[in-house]
Amino acid sequence: MSASTELPVFVSAGDILTDLVRTGASNWLSRPGGAGWNVARCVARLGLPTACAGSLGVDNFSDELWDASVAAGLDMRFLQRVERPPLLAIVHQTHPPAYFFMGENGADLAFDPAKLPAGWMSGVKWAHFGCISLVRQPLGNTLAGLAAQLRSQGVKISFDPNYRNLMEHGYEPTLRKMAALADLIKVSDEDLRMIFKTSDEAAALAQLRAMNPAATVLVTRGPDSAMLLDGAAVIEAKPPRVAVVDTVGAGDASIGGLLFSLMSAPQRAWPEHLAFALAAGAAACGHAGAHAPTLDEVVALL
Repeated sequence: MSASTELPVFVSAGDILTDLVRTGASNWLSRPGGAGWNVARCVARLGLPTACAGSLGVDNFSDELWDASVAAGLDMRFLQRVERPPLLAIVHQTHPPAYFFMGENGADLAFDPAKLPAGWMSGVKWAHFGCISLVRQPLGNTLAGLAAQLRSQGVKISFDPNYRNLMEHGYEPTLRKMAALADLIKVSDEDLRMIFKTSDEAAALAQLRAMNPAATVLVTRGPDSAMLLDGAAVIEAKPPRVAVVDTVGAGDASIGGLLFSLMSAPQRAWPEHLAFALAAGAAACGHAGAHAPTLDEVVALL
């Protein structure tokens, strides 16, 4: 099949935006980003037919996102364009991160799943959802509905709550809805602290697992041991040590790595899947920005 007719086996829906990062008193650097988009790029770079489904504007920031998506090898039939302002994450301080979002009536909110290629669901093995797209209405409801529809078609659902300050109010119903649909939930130790408002990780994890005891849960803790929970099984492993340039997108690379491993080598046991995920996350840390590692980079760390 040619690339133009081949359907993606992996789709990440929503969470595609531009990070505007302050680099000086009045200097700013724009970077294509969004957690969902990073996960899509990661799976595509590792070698599977991938799409990031969402809606962009027709402005300079959206052009940059479009071009970067083409360069990443994403299926461009899943990105829509509308005449609305772009969604921007204004990162006015990096240590510690301080940011706000701009996107009143933004292009991302206009995403319409009805405009996706005919029969696209038939090829998808996994679909990924998460982060701020789920709290930006009406997009959040659109994506939750899409997740439920995919699940009913036998597609496996991956969910990363990926806490942001927009989620401070009214996030719990969405969290519960998405957790209940998920086959796989990825959280960081920080996500658990912020979402459940406690420093007791075990208590936060128990609350999360109660929402869907059947879901597999990946907990990442930066350079410390990560944990994979599947039923009563608990698998722990430390990420490979690397010279860290920055940790931006490391969590996205780890979930992308885990999903790639699950799709490309389903015969592997959980400890192998976890090792691959952590190697992908570590490989991303060796580069500036949200780096999507190659298969060679990940294998070198295994």
